[in-house]
Amino acid sequence: MLTRRHIRVKVMQCIYALIQSKDGSLEKQEVFLKDSIENMYTLYLLMLSLLGELHSHASSQVALSTKKYLENASDSYPNKEKFLKNKLLLQIVNNRTLKEELAHRKLNNWYLNEEYVKLIYKEIIDSDAYVNYMQTQTSTYDEDRQLIKLLFEKIIAPNEKIYDYFEDDKLTWVDDIPLVNTFILKQLKKVKEDQDESFFLPKLLKDDADMQYARQLLSKTLLKNEEWEKEIEGKTPNWDKDRIAGIDSILLKMAICELLNFPSIPEKVTINEFLEIAKEYSTPKSSIFINGILDKLVKEYRVEGKLNKMGRGLL
Repeated sequence: MLTRRHIRVKVMQCIYALIQSKDGSLEKQEVFLKDSIENMYTLYLLMLSLLGELHSHASSQVALSTKKYLENASDSYPNKEKFLKNKLLLQIVNNRTLKEELAHRKLNNWYLNEEYVKLIYKEIIDSDAYVNYMQTQTSTYDEDRQLIKLLFEKIIAPNEKIYDYFEDDKLTWVDDIPLVNTFILKQLKKVKEDQDESFFLPKLLKDDADMQYARQLLSKTLLKNEEWEKEIEGKTPNWDKDRIAGIDSILLKMAICELLNFPSIPEKVTINEFLEIAKEYSTPKSSIFINGILDKLVKEYRVEGKLNKMGRGLL
């Protein structure tokens, strides 16, 4: 679920937080990094469970509609319970493993903040996708999946109020929301009718090596900060720390650290990854600036024999 690029972003956030606070130890940042990574899984579970809460709210609305005396738009549908019987929705609602995980983590956010569920549900039933779906009595699994995928992509994921809610809850989630939403959308596209329950509970990290990589990148970047600054200074005539964007400085130090301390990661991968992060998180010209410095450094390191790379894909 979490790629190496996202891990690099998490490390960048930790270093930036340390610089901004001017009051923190490496130990504190390691705890912050671990929590920040693990909280991404909490965000994933909350977004996925929102679909289940929407189903629950829809069920209560259908029940209420049977007791009313005035007609509304839903009465014209041939099967008012069709949305409730959506096969993909039921897969999520009836997923015992997911329920146990939500209960274990005590994630009852939507129960405590029902107004967000109502808001999303209102947008859903007013959407063309929902109206068109409800025009027929039954549907196939593929049609059910297509509806949920479309509703998530067009209504749930881009909802600004949900975004604001998560931003207020945990600041690091601001950068995590697009990643989590994109991952869920991919899951909704791939899920099958006979899918195992574990499909909706993927591993956060590929293996323990990813967490070890995150901790080492953080610690080695911070502990050798002065050494990395000298490396940058040598490649920037008239270098002034205050004139280099804060994020650029952090990314450069992280990239140099990775080039010299992680032999299994090809230098091209390191450079490309940090250039992409710079494009997203720093100034418009940052990637050009960072690329120029790293290119000079890599050429020097090769001549000096400092790039002790090993493994596949390094030629």
